[in-house]
Amino acid sequence: MTTKSKLLIVEDTPSLARTYEAHLKREFDRIEIADTGAKALASVQNEAPSCILLDLKLPDADGLDLLDRWTRDQLAAPVIVITATGSMTVAVDAMRRGAHDFVVKPTSSERLKVTVRNARDNFQLKKTVATYEAEVDRSDFCGIIGRSLVMQGVFKTIEAAAPSRASVFVTGETGTGKELVARAVHEMSPRRKARFVALNCGAIPKDLIESEIFGHVKGAFTGATADRTGAAQLADGGTLFLDELGEMPIDLQPKLLRFLQLGEFSRVGESTLCKADIRIIAATNRDPLQAIQDGQLREDLYYRLHVIPVALPPLAERGGDVLLLAESLLERFGREEAKTFTGFSREAQEWLVSHTWPGNVRELENLIRQIAVMQTGGEVTVDMLPARTPITASHTGAALPENASRNQPAAPPPEDYGCEPLWLTEKKAIERAIALSRGNIVAAAKRLEINPSTIYRKKASWESV
Repeated sequence: MTTKSKLLIVEDTPSLARTYEAHLKREFDRIEIADTGAKALASVQNEAPSCILLDLKLPDADGLDLLDRWTRDQLAAPVIVITATGSMTVAVDAMRRGAHDFVVKPTSSERLKVTVRNARDNFQLKKTVATYEAEVDRSDFCGIIGRSLVMQGVFKTIEAAAPSRASVFVTGETGTGKELVARAVHEMSPRRKARFVALNCGAIPKDLIESEIFGHVKGAFTGATADRTGAAQLADGGTLFLDELGEMPIDLQPKLLRFLQLGEFSRVGESTLCKADIRIIAATNRDPLQAIQDGQLREDLYYRLHVIPVALPPLAERGGDVLLLAESLLERFGREEAKTFTGFSREAQEWLVSHTWPGNVRELENLIRQIAVMQTGGEVTVDMLPARTPITASHTGAALPENASRNQPAAPPPEDYGCEPLWLTEKKAIERAIALSRGNIVAAAKRLEINPSTIYRKKASWESV
């Protein structure tokens, strides 16, 4: 059965109430008028409205008290406050206390209609987003910490890819957790009872990579004093993770491609073919297409491995995840060091969110471990963080001036001065507030002293661009 929409007008002046009713009669199935606070409360209790127009001056109640009650009860309807021209400060206070918008007496028919439509649309968007966030919120997925939408997308890809035999290709900057993704795919797959073997192609001398992957026989080359089992054979029935694939010598890549196609390989120094049933997960911190153009990666090998792509974002693009990760790491390292930490101060949280994290999760992990080792416990304050500003010169390698304050942003170079679009400044402020609030839109709105519906409306407009 379709629910009928109901508008509740809380207004003690009959002429105004009837005027609002006439303006909005086509917007709702039914309109009810309450000229006292008591009638308004009874109306809401009997049947939840779709929207409320609330006058703040009532004969038996203060409209703000009604608003506080409905906000506390989490009323599933937007409240639009009606205010007189000289009461703007009261209207702003009402917005902070949960009102979705306000109109000023006297108001035009079109202004009232637009306000009501926007309030209903934004409220519905808020409900939709909140429902989605509740469904996807998995902040710890196979040891990977993340509540941001981009990481929730990564988790869904891992879930979908794990049961199959398809190769997975992970891209992302150094320190973003590519091996954690590979291990998660393995642990969620039917191969989890067999071995997970990881090789970093960039950490092995180029003349030994073939032996590391496929093994060798005694005497195959200088220093080969005994037979060696390679990673491919060790991972038989399981998963082989090849990190930094772009560092693999180009002349070895055809052998890897043949192994992928036939499941056969030969150890260095012998012609006998061996078989292994493995799943390969490859990763690189470079642009693979650029590596192909530069002649460092074979195109046919890339497309053979690039069946299920997983792109890991830099930590700086994961919003409030940095605080989740920092708290999780602080608890873990504190336990290892037999120390008790109570969390991060507000200033320290702002430092963590503002920092650009060029080293990504690995940099954060090293920082928190250092704190756990060097500090005695308690609350982590900004003074315990490195003597550099959140807006760091790490990407350029530039040092801060000697007289720069440890907690003040360094002055940007002259070419950085100038204006940016207002919407971009606004977007940065809102995203930072959301990050500091760990993704909680209502809490972020309180920090910004705006209505939560404003954030949802802004987010929707950015995504439509």
